[in-house]
Amino acid sequence: MRSIVYGILASFFFAVTFVLNRAMELSGGSWIWSASLRYFFMVPFLLLIVGVRGNLRPLLCHMREKLWVWIGWSFVGFGLFYAPLCFAAAYGPGWLVAGTWQITIVSGSLLVPLFYKMKETPEGIQRVRQKIPLKGLLMSLIILIGVGIMQAGSAAGLSMRAAELGILPVIIASFAYPLGNRKMMQVCEGKLDAYQRVLGMTLASLPLWIVLSFYELWTNGAPGGGQVVQSLIVAISSGVVATVLFFAATDLVKGDVHRLAAVEATQSGEIVFAVLGEILLLKSSYPSAWGWAGIVLIIVGMVAHSLGSHGPAEKADTYSAVDGVEAAK
Repeated sequence: MRSIVYGILASFFFAVTFVLNRAMELSGGSWIWSASLRYFFMVPFLLLIVGVRGNLRPLLCHMREKLWVWIGWSFVGFGLFYAPLCFAAAYGPGWLVAGTWQITIVSGSLLVPLFYKMKETPEGIQRVRQKIPLKGLLMSLIILIGVGIMQAGSAAGLSMRAAELGILPVIIASFAYPLGNRKMMQVCEGKLDAYQRVLGMTLASLPLWIVLSFYELWTNGAPGGGQVVQSLIVAISSGVVATVLFFAATDLVKGDVHRLAAVEATQSGEIVFAVLGEILLLKSSYPSAWGWAGIVLIIVGMVAHSLGSHGPAEKADTYSAVDGVEAAK
């Protein structure tokens, strides 16, 4: 249950991203600065946390040993995750981005066959490809149906361009985030905690943010003061608090694909918190009757996932090779 609580708390802090990114776009801010500033601001906070815990040196040594692996999967898990989300906020309202982001619930389950585990067979211990957790996938579909019902009335008023540019980048992000997270869990081999992993991925993704920010500075100039402040809030709330909570939750269940799917399903709470945030901060209209029905269905799906994940846990396997990387499963 602790992993589920962590996941729900993470969804609350993640929701800040959707609300403030939309607010920055409405005030004329650049999506590139929204993305880059978040990760620049995350660095000192995470350095302080990891440094106080005395875990900075082990992280740097691990990154030095596998530098290009860190850079590659951090580009996927953070770069292809957050840049598309900020881009989508420039073309669609926060509720659309948050709602579409719930595809990550299914994305995480569909990625399972990309991973292997070590299993004892009559021929000895062999590497076996994992199977999609069908039970968890069905529960995830309940949540997605709720998301669809919630958005049905509002989406009808969007232009085709807004729908495409506000949805397609989020679909890319929905696969990149769980893929990057799971691959980095394998790379770390259980040797680094959630704080170290978040800091490491942030540092490894900095080359991307530096290139993007130089491009934006050259073409459109520096960010405004309001965008800097809001990006700082996003960095603390979503970039530090939410990311660490979510990574900690996935660490608790990393040996069980069914419970891992349940933790990822808690992120459906983001759309509920995003709707409330837009109502309170951006003075958006209240959801329709269909919208509230969708919210209820989302909550039902989250509860079903939570209850369904508390059966007998699957036995965690030892390290296994996955795409050339030693994996802790």
